[in-house]
Amino acid sequence: MMLKNLLAHPFTRGINLDDPRTTHLRNLVIQEKPFLTRIYQEWYQMIAAWIPGGGGSILELGSGAGFMRQHIPELLASDVFICPKIDMVCDGQQLPLTQASLRAIVMTDVLHHIPNARLFLAEAQRCLRPGGRVIMIEPWVTSWSRFVYDILHHEPFDPRSPHWDFPSSGPLSGANDALPWIILSRDRAAYELEFPSLKITHLHPFMPFRYLVCGGISLRTLMPGWSFGLWRGFEKMLSPLMKYLAMFALIVLQRD
Repeated sequence: MMLKNLLAHPFTRGINLDDPRTTHLRNLVIQEKPFLTRIYQEWYQMIAAWIPGGGGSILELGSGAGFMRQHIPELLASDVFICPKIDMVCDGQQLPLTQASLRAIVMTDVLHHIPNARLFLAEAQRCLRPGGRVIMIEPWVTSWSRFVYDILHHEPFDPRSPHWDFPSSGPLSGANDALPWIILSRDRAAYELEFPSLKITHLHPFMPFRYLVCGGISLRTLMPGWSFGLWRGFEKMLSPLMKYLAMFALIVLQRD
């Protein structure tokens, strides 16, 4: 706890995570940290590459602090509360959309904040058209990430949880960073039985160090922006070891 407080970014130290104004502060953090901005740009490019063609809208959940629309102009931006530059307020557990109306649901660091993941997955099945995809980047559990998320991260992290849900304390404070891994790796057989028409088509663990050394949204920057390429090259060299080192995963689920 002392280390977290010492490294806390001054914009976010002591703030109420569930206050809508926090989303604006997080957007400012991303803008003032060039290293972190480049990470988000890379994430958005990865997500955009998996969006299928054809008809249907593209819905982003948890749009508030980010800038994905710069990479996907036709995006329908949403969040759980009113904040600048979003098109609609909605909850991923109960989407106000018609059946088979979406070609993609996209999100970064959102699934692990949804109190009842089963409700979201059922809604994704309902709202995606055949061939539509959920495309997301989420925290991932490895030997290295267990250490990092336990010691430095401000959000709850419980890979031993037997459940796919958690008590909701608020839209941003409620979380289990291990949830995507629990559902799609540890409990993959159960997931495939329960959601057979929402297939895991791509699961790519990656990025063991860059998010950490840039401090993410909640911590101070530990490395200058010019070092981004060096760190990316270092991580590329470690690609064969991602199952032990990755802190995040790119996940694609496709509707039959």
